[in-house]
Amino acid sequence: MRPPPGPKGASGRGRPVRVIRPLLHRLLYFPSRTLLETPGSARLDYRDVTFETDDGEVLHGWWIAGRPASIGHLLLCHGNAGNVGDRITHAAVLTAAGFDVLLFDYRGFGQSSGRPSEHGTYHDARAALACMLDQPGVDPGRVFYLGESLGGAVALDLALHRPPVGLVLLSAFTGVRELGALHYPFIPAGAIPDAYPTVRRIHELRAPLLILHGDRDDIVPLAHGRALFEAAPAPKELHVFEGAGHNDVLSLAAQDLARLVASWARGLERLGTGD
Repeated sequence: MRPPPGPKGASGRGRPVRVIRPLLHRLLYFPSRTLLETPGSARLDYRDVTFETDDGEVLHGWWIAGRPASIGHLLLCHGNAGNVGDRITHAAVLTAAGFDVLLFDYRGFGQSSGRPSEHGTYHDARAALACMLDQPGVDPGRVFYLGESLGGAVALDLALHRPPVGLVLLSAFTGVRELGALHYPFIPAGAIPDAYPTVRRIHELRAPLLILHGDRDDIVPLAHGRALFEAAPAPKELHVFEGAGHNDVLSLAAQDLARLVASWARGLERLGTGD
């Protein structure tokens, strides 16, 4: 997740929610249209996919095959900044661990049409799941979701709509209102839309949960990960990466993260959780 910019002198007093929401979108989404890398940069076996949402946007993604025997198929919902070209390391370590990965861009990011919004990202994830299930060899009973930062809220919404074998939340926040209170204290809390209210919804989850968080995250503090863990139903696990912040978890602990996710996923299969 890209850190929000600091205040620019506006107090926000008396501003109605209808004004704050467009402002929030500008402070929440930082898409880039330029793809700096492709999976080919990491010598991954991939192909481009395009697919349409139910409200008419055309999205772009990459279907990337796992290199060893596949544990399952993982839908990756990325954070609020950049595009799929910034998540090649994610795909490389997860495919090396045994997952097929669908990496896709929300509307307004990369080569996807449209402009981002909360409900738009929910529609986008559902369309991405349909695209993944349509890939040759995909077993609907071996599907996992991983949501990174803002993507955690998107992946949770998808999990409530269609439960996966397991859900992974990486550096996820409890909700935009709580995050806004931390980063924008000059805006009255009641004026911040209750967007992506993950902590209020997670009790509805009907899938095993793995929460991963860095203990030095100053963008989405570890307290958010702990709050999500406490609010979620079992089965659930929480793993804290010591010394990791918000945007350096992959650079500091990529192999450990991949092994942890793979071991957890294999454990679910042994327990028959995905039956």
